[in-house]
Amino acid sequence: MKRRTLPVATAFAATTALLLTACGGGGDTPKANDKIAGADRGRTASASPSASPSGDADRPEVTLPKDLSDKFENWSTGNAAKDAVLADVGRRVDATNYAIAEGDAELPALGFYYSGTALADAGDWVTSIVKSGYSITGVNRYYNAKIDLFDSASAGVVYCEDQSKAFAKDRKSGKVIKTAVTAKSYVLYSTRLEKNKKGVWQTTKLTSQRGHKSCTP
Repeated sequence: MKRRTLPVATAFAATTALLLTACGGGGDTPKANDKIAGADRGRTASASPSASPSGDADRPEVTLPKDLSDKFENWSTGNAAKDAVLADVGRRVDATNYAIAEGDAELPALGFYYSGTALADAGDWVTSIVKSGYSITGVNRYYNAKIDLFDSASAGVVYCEDQSKAFAKDRKSGKVIKTAVTAKSYVLYSTRLEKNKKGVWQTTKLTSQRGHKSCTP
């Protein structure tokens, strides 16, 4: 398959169209699309990675609903600086999925972990999902994270997402929409992060590519 990288804005716009047709573990995923949510290695965790928060930032509380979880595999390198970046990538992923579950594109957590055009795109993407009448349920798995520290305040992270066990859910009826798992159920993300004055690694750019060979089984 040819490599095709979508800017996050384009990915968000495409999300609604793919919502009921793109992936799903035996089902479809609302987040089943090229999404912000993020790259994302030995250990598996059910919420954000457990690395200690950096800086003195008063971080927003993010609690995913019981029917939704984000799993981060091997989300640790043993290098404190790199792990701090990965931890905030994981928290950004959780914050995004939390905003979708809550149906709130203005959720403070989004502005905490995104900045610039990436923040605007994240808000638009959450809004598009909510307006379509859907939420998300199931398990999203993030793996194969690779990180580059450019300097003390900027970094790049590439990672994969497995949406085969995540599904779209009708907000009103609660019905879960399931479709067949395909190569498009696996997404490659490429992100840029910058460390703000509070010590938070915010995502400033994000692109995604579905069905990339580095992510598919």
